[in-house]
Amino acid sequence: MKIAIGNDHAGTIYKEEIVKEFTKKGYSIINFGTDTNNSIDYPDFIHPVAEAVEKKEVDFGIIICGSGNGAQMTANKHQGIRAALCWNNELVQLTRQHNNANILSIPARFVSLQQALGFVDLFLTTEFEGGRHQTRVEKIACK
Repeated sequence: MKIAIGNDHAGTIYKEEIVKEFTKKGYSIINFGTDTNNSIDYPDFIHPVAEAVEKKEVDFGIIICGSGNGAQMTANKHQGIRAALCWNNELVQLTRQHNNANILSIPARFVSLQQALGFVDLFLTTEFEGGRHQTRVEKIACK
């Protein structure tokens, strides 16, 4: 499975650990994020993730910023992107099962590294349920 990851300065440590952990698990990861803690503008690092998902160059995206909000808002400007801001396991699972989210947004300043690693694992392994949820997902995009 191929994953795109992007982050701002608040998510650098989390990104590094996610890349290390999930590369060991056999995932192929493209890093679009900053590798420093210097203040940067998150859209510069989030748009490339959304574009990679949108063009189906990767299966999923992971984006990380301080609150997760700016990253999610940026990604969701792209057609075909369903980025979900999640801060607990239930939200991660439901956003995959019911919304077929294709990008996970992690709020680095509000969850622990261990939680974030668990969210990524759950996000990547939870299947979309389809059925009645498919009809709803098809109504999300602007025509």
